[in-house]
Amino acid sequence: MTETATAQPQIEFQDRDRLFIGGAWVPSEGQTTIEVISSSTEAPIGRVVEGTAGDVDRAVTAARAAFPAWSETPPAERADGLDRIQQGLRERRDELVRLVAAEVGIPVGLALPLQIASVAYAFKMYAAMIREYAFEETAGSSLVLREAVGVVGAITPWNYPLHQIALKVAPALAAGCTVVLKPSEVTPLNAFVLAEVIEAAGLPAGVFNLVTGTGPVVGEAIAAHPEVDMVSFTGSTRAGKRVSELAAQTVKRVTLELGGKSANVILDDADLDAAVRRNVQQVLNNTGQSCNAWSRMLVPRAQQEEAARIAAEVVAEAIVGDPFAAESTVGPLASDAQRQRVVGYIRKGQAEGARLVAGGPEAPAGLERGYYVRPTVFADVTPEMTIAQEEIFGPVIAIMPYDTEEDAIRIANDTVYGLAGAVWSADEARAKRVARKLRTGQVDINGGQFNMMAPFGGYKQSGNGRELGRFGLEEFLEVKSLQL
Repeated sequence: MTETATAQPQIEFQDRDRLFIGGAWVPSEGQTTIEVISSSTEAPIGRVVEGTAGDVDRAVTAARAAFPAWSETPPAERADGLDRIQQGLRERRDELVRLVAAEVGIPVGLALPLQIASVAYAFKMYAAMIREYAFEETAGSSLVLREAVGVVGAITPWNYPLHQIALKVAPALAAGCTVVLKPSEVTPLNAFVLAEVIEAAGLPAGVFNLVTGTGPVVGEAIAAHPEVDMVSFTGSTRAGKRVSELAAQTVKRVTLELGGKSANVILDDADLDAAVRRNVQQVLNNTGQSCNAWSRMLVPRAQQEEAARIAAEVVAEAIVGDPFAAESTVGPLASDAQRQRVVGYIRKGQAEGARLVAGGPEAPAGLERGYYVRPTVFADVTPEMTIAQEEIFGPVIAIMPYDTEEDAIRIANDTVYGLAGAVWSADEARAKRVARKLRTGQVDINGGQFNMMAPFGGYKQSGNGRELGRFGLEEFLEVKSLQL
């Protein structure tokens, strides 16, 4: 592993002292603000309003007032609005890359392909989709209608901030819903760019509203609000349970995209070198801060030592450093709390007997300032170990040996999560057969690429509902039948 020197993030200080409610930039009812901290320098790079429950109520009222007209707007006209948004996002692409690199810590060279490119594409995809989508169909003697759910509360995370916002806002607006967005208070600045783009696109007042603040205040007010018809939440399983609890009081629809502990099952006939290298890179891409990271690498017991050697080699090639340095391939974690969490898990792995192959809990040399951790690989990890069961959300990989194919499937399914995973085999039919037995929402076969048209979401405590593609649109639609 190589380190680079840190430098000041190349963005100007962002002072966002207004909320976007009812088509206007308005002050909060509260008097406090939240500092946004650079993950690489630990210095403030901006501040945003700390919203209140009253601000949420104003936003929901505006969204409710805008809903009848927006939901009755012809799909082609809604699609035109989404196209204007995607064009505006493309025009501000470079600005968004720098913002997300500073907020999240992802290297600028990766921010565009991994974080930003999908944002404009999501709006373009749903614009095209609703121009062709059948909002009405016949079923026997009945006419079946698909109508907008209503006012949607979107609560989004810090790890892929604008990407996750787009995966909720684009299909919700396409379906005819109006939206109240609460971005993560850790990485909120990019959401203001989207609000400015939506304002410039000329969407009717109240169709999209932005309220920043904390989860216990703004997030809970959205989830509990009686005039919010649906909550779409992405975040931790713990927070998702709280959202579900509050939303249940008004029996509103809830979709949840939560944690993961994804297994990469490398079968005995696979190209071991390719599978291990792809596994390590997939985890390092966002410094391990991905809900679908292949944090468990399952390998035949006889191949564990070779897999560990390859993994250590890939980690040694990683360049950990400032996200604005062109040579950096791994940046810092997004916050000090996250750094402490990840380091705690690394120490836990050592204490429980996992064999440290690469990395460790110490800060990378020369990078004591900033939320940096060393990419870490463990071997001889057994299913009962904490690092095999709990989501770490950092650049930590657990290599887990198995004895038979059935053993591998059992280990892969032996967590409370079921979000993603992978299977590698020289025999694609065999890989598909194993993939069908994994209790998880998405499985990559031999390095299959992420597909924005395919559904994304989880089994078990990884959540419910799906995002992306037609499946993501239909989460925001109610079904009505007219008996003729």
